[in-house]
Amino acid sequence: MSSKKHTSSGIEIKEVYKTCRPMEELPGIFPFTRGVKKDMYRGRLWTMRQYAGFSTAEESNKRYHYLLSQGTTGLSVAFDLPTQIGYDSDHDMADGEVGKVGVAIDSLADMELLFEGIELEKITTSMTINSTAAILLAMYIALAKKQGADLRELSGTVQNDILKEYVARGTYIYPPVPSMRLITDIFEYCSKELPKWNTISVSGYHIREAGSTAVQELAFTLSNGKAYLKAALEKGLDINVFASRISFFFNCHNNFFEEIAKFRAARRMWAKITRDLGATSEKAQSLRFHAQTGGSTLTAQQPLNNIVRVSNQALAAVLGGAQSLHTNGYDEALSLPTEEAAKTALRTQQIIAYESGVVDTVDPMGGSYFVETLTDEIESAAFEYIKGIDEMGGAVWAIEKGYMQDEIAKAAYDFQRAVESGEQIVVGINKYTEEAPAVKQVFRIDDSIRQLQIQKLQTLKSTRSAEAVEKALTDLEQAAKGSVNTIPFILNAVESYATLGEISDVLRRVFGEFRP
Repeated sequence: MSSKKHTSSGIEIKEVYKTCRPMEELPGIFPFTRGVKKDMYRGRLWTMRQYAGFSTAEESNKRYHYLLSQGTTGLSVAFDLPTQIGYDSDHDMADGEVGKVGVAIDSLADMELLFEGIELEKITTSMTINSTAAILLAMYIALAKKQGADLRELSGTVQNDILKEYVARGTYIYPPVPSMRLITDIFEYCSKELPKWNTISVSGYHIREAGSTAVQELAFTLSNGKAYLKAALEKGLDINVFASRISFFFNCHNNFFEEIAKFRAARRMWAKITRDLGATSEKAQSLRFHAQTGGSTLTAQQPLNNIVRVSNQALAAVLGGAQSLHTNGYDEALSLPTEEAAKTALRTQQIIAYESGVVDTVDPMGGSYFVETLTDEIESAAFEYIKGIDEMGGAVWAIEKGYMQDEIAKAAYDFQRAVESGEQIVVGINKYTEEAPAVKQVFRIDDSIRQLQIQKLQTLKSTRSAEAVEKALTDLEQAAKGSVNTIPFILNAVESYATLGEISDVLRRVFGEFRP
């Protein structure tokens, strides 16, 4: 066994660090290495989100009320696969998938049920949705209008990051060019109508879940972010306005110090990238991010060990300066989290916030010889990747050529080989194993909910104005064929109770579908 130690990205770890680059940076000031706010958690804690959504809107609504009663300060919505790829629950492609990995949302009627009893103006909501982001955001706006909310006060995030779908997840619908149009339409619309809404959450989380290293996660995510900046600039948008509403979504894995350094490097790198593209506002230069503990690090074997993994990862995210955090349930390698697991995950955040003392000073790891050196090394390695991607023509070209996908696949293979050889120890998997007792409780979704959704769709279509729906969809099709902003037309279709599938089909006819 080699005496040398390395991070997950292959950066060598020295036995002892005796010095580091002189510390001249302060929190809240460019390049924001030490944090985006001068007082960080002394002024305000991070938003404690719990990602939830399953079955029908009614069932998910019950879980949201439960989480809010337990102290969750922001909701994070998971949508099922048919919703993610633009199919209604009665479509043949939806069979077997309705409500399984998230909540089924077919129309504004479902969105109304999802947030029943919850005032949208008083919470922040993160929606993990990409290909159909414009439609789900339009439903959220339509519901807020029905509640009488001031849209200028509405706050939250729509993930809206299609580039990582081509790289890591696969829930794309349209080709890259029209997909980028929909994204920049959201940028433009929200800059005028929803100024507090984060119009994109550039996601490294799924890149890491697909098997990338920490450095690759950082490099590929920021490259994608750079592509969105350039697309918005080409549309004539003010970088100081739209860049201030971009947020990021990062993963947090087990290598404690590498993760802290990754987050610190991310802020510094994004500040430089935005400045070089013309941003002069500190808010536009600031990288704000949501973190989620690593789903792929959880084990079905000895699931209670995952509580320790999640605690370790959550602490790293806080020490790295996250603005928002989701902690995974210990049973998520087996099923959607049970209520007990979801509560334990939330209590993990609350214990870190109120009992650990790490929030009492800003960037408590600042000045550590190890962390400062590792921050510099991660930044350097990530910028090398970005330089290569820029030379290819940018993120879209790198994705179309399969470069990012190939790099992630190689990293995933190397990690799996290390686990199988015993070089990388995973407790309960290849060391300290034991006979697994039968799992007593897992969270299961009944296939019968598809029939419930189909019945709701039939009722909706028999009671709505067919004439209003047809006109709204025709208007949307003409808008999509032209160059005007599509969001007002999508909103009009949603408010007429056109379904998600009907709207997506209109856009499919105009834009076509992406085939790798």
